[in-house]
Amino acid sequence: MSKLLKSLIIFSFIFMSANSAFASDGDYDLEANYTKHEYNITMRDGTKLFTSVYTPKDDSKAYPILLKRTPYSLRPYGVNNYPNYLGPNGGDNRFAKDGYIFVYQDVRGRNMSEGEFRNMTPHNDNKGPTDHDESSDTYDTVDWLLANVKNHTGKVGIFGISYPGFYTAASIIDTHPAIKAASPQAPMGDIFMGDDFHHLGAFFMLDAFRFYRGFDQGPANPTKQGVVGRFEFPHDDAYRFFLELGALHNVNDKIFKGKSPFWNNLMEHGDYDEFWQSRAIAPHLNNVNTNVMTVIGSHDAEDSYGGTTIYKSIEEKNPGITNTLVRGPWVHGGWVRTDGDHLGNAPFDVKTSNRYKENIDLKFFNQYLKDEEDANLPEVLAFYSGENEWREHDQWPPEDAEPFTFYLQNDGGLTNMKPASNEGSDEYVSDPANPVPFTRAITNSRSREYMVEDQRFAGRRPDVMVYQTDILTEDVTLAGPVIADLFVSLTGTDADFVVKVIDVFPDDFPEHDDKYMDVPMKGYQMMVRGDIMRAKYRNSFEKPEAFAPGEVTNVNFTMPGISHTFKQGHRVMIQIQSSWFPLADRNPQQFMDIYSAKDEDYIKATHTIHRSNDYPSSVSVPRIPN
Repeated sequence: MSKLLKSLIIFSFIFMSANSAFASDGDYDLEANYTKHEYNITMRDGTKLFTSVYTPKDDSKAYPILLKRTPYSLRPYGVNNYPNYLGPNGGDNRFAKDGYIFVYQDVRGRNMSEGEFRNMTPHNDNKGPTDHDESSDTYDTVDWLLANVKNHTGKVGIFGISYPGFYTAASIIDTHPAIKAASPQAPMGDIFMGDDFHHLGAFFMLDAFRFYRGFDQGPANPTKQGVVGRFEFPHDDAYRFFLELGALHNVNDKIFKGKSPFWNNLMEHGDYDEFWQSRAIAPHLNNVNTNVMTVIGSHDAEDSYGGTTIYKSIEEKNPGITNTLVRGPWVHGGWVRTDGDHLGNAPFDVKTSNRYKENIDLKFFNQYLKDEEDANLPEVLAFYSGENEWREHDQWPPEDAEPFTFYLQNDGGLTNMKPASNEGSDEYVSDPANPVPFTRAITNSRSREYMVEDQRFAGRRPDVMVYQTDILTEDVTLAGPVIADLFVSLTGTDADFVVKVIDVFPDDFPEHDDKYMDVPMKGYQMMVRGDIMRAKYRNSFEKPEAFAPGEVTNVNFTMPGISHTFKQGHRVMIQIQSSWFPLADRNPQQFMDIYSAKDEDYIKATHTIHRSNDYPSSVSVPRIPN
C-alpha cells in the first residue's frame, strides 16, 4: 500500500472520529461499568436538546461530570447501544476507568435536538429572558444535569476537538459556577480570518467542499441519521477538477444548482461583514471563570488560527484565571489520534502524544474536578520541531523572544540586514490558468502532510520566488507569529500572496525508509508555516481596495505562529507565490467580487516584489536567544 493511500485512509479515520465514530478499547467493558440514559433537556426558550448521560454503576461515591456538545451526532443512539470509549481521549477509556459521569449533547438544530442550527452560533451579549446562544444552552444544560443526574459532585468539565472545541470556548462565556475545567482543542475561532473556510480572506475550497454536505443537506431534525456523505469527486485529481470547472461561480451553476444554503452563504458574504464578524468567538470571551487548557497542533491544516486567538482573548479579558496553552507538533486532533512522532517526512523523534495522554489531559481534569494532585502545567507548553524538544514558557509568544527580521536580498539571498541599495526587485507572471499547486501529490483531499511537505516542487517554478540564508552557523529558534511585510506592485488590480517559511535540510541529511513521498531527504525543504493573504484586504477586511497598477504598495499580514529550531547546518528559506491551488480558490487578479467572476475575468498579471532600502520586503518571527 502506498504512503499516500495510507495517509488518505488515516485522514478518513480522523474525519470519522470527529463525527463520533468511536475507536475501540477492548480491555474495558463500558456496558458492564456504566448505565446509559437519554434525555430531552428543555432550554429557556422551550427548545429540547437531545442528551446522552453515562453514569458509573458503582454508586458508592460521587463523580464529576464531563460534557461534550457536538454538531457531529452523539451516536450511537438508544439506551442499550454503547460507544467503544468515553471521554476526551479518542481511542481508550482512561477517563472512564478513572470514574466520571459522561454527558454528550447534540447541539441546537442538529441530529436529535430541536431548533435551528447556525454555523458557529453568534454570541449574544445582551440576551433577554428567552434569548439563547451556546453559552446559555450550556448554562441551562448544566442546571438541568445538577438537578436531575444522581451521584454527581457538583463539578463539571467541558471538552471538545475542532467544532466541539468551538462549542467548548463558547460555552464558558459567563461561565456556569459549576464548570471548573474546560479544554477547547483545535477550536474554530474565526472562519473568515483563518479557520477552515477562509484564510485572511482567501477562500479555502477544499475545506468548504469537505464540510458543505455535513452542514447543509442532512434530513430535518430530529433524526438519528447523522451527517450525509461528503462531496464525491469524479476522479482523484482535485487540481484538474477545479481547473476544468473554471470560475468559482460555476460551482453553483454546474454542481449545487443554488440548492445549497451553506454554499450560498459562503458566496453571498465575500467580505468580512456582520455575517462573519458575528461568528468570531474571541471578542466575546468575557466572564470566563473556570480553569482553561487550550490545545492546538502547530501543523493543524484546519484550525491553526482559532486556538491561539482564543487563548490570547481569554488571557486578556480574564486576568487571574488558570489559562494554559499546549501546542505540539500535531495535525488536527493529533494529540489523541496519532502517536505524534512524525508528520509526512518530518521526524519528531519521540511519541509526543504519549506525553499529552500520560501527563496532561487526565491530570488537568482530575486536578480541577477531583481535587487530585497538581498537574504542574506551565502557562505554555510548546514542542519545538527541528530540535524536537518541549519547552515551558510563562506566556505566548515567549517572554524572552526578541523581534527578528529576514530581509529579501539580491540573487535570492535572505539576511537580517536591511538592503543597502535603493534598487532591487523580482517579478513573476501569475497565470490563473496555471496556478501553483499546494502539494506535489495527485489527490482530491487536503492532505495533512502538505503542512510539512518538501517544497522543491514549487520552488522550481518561475512564478515562485525563492530566498534563502547562507548555511546557519548556529541554531536559530523561532517562536511566535509570522509577519509578512511585502512591498509589491502589480500590472493588475488585485492579487493573492502566499508566504512560506521553510527549513532547508543539509545535503548530508540521512535518508529514512518510511517516507510519505519518495523524495530525497538530502536538501529536503520542509515547510514550517505557510499561509495566504487576499491582498485587496490589506487595509481592511470589511472594505477591500483595488491596487493602482504599477504603484508600489505595502501588503502586511500576520500568519499563525511557529515553534521551530533551524539547526546549525540548515538554511532558512522564504518562498513567495500568488496561488495555492486548489487549497485556495484562484484570484482573477482584477478587483471585483470573485464569487461572481466569469471565466473570462481571470487574467495573467505580472507581480513585482520590491527589496530595496526604500521598500524592504521582509518576514519577521520572534527569536529566542541561544
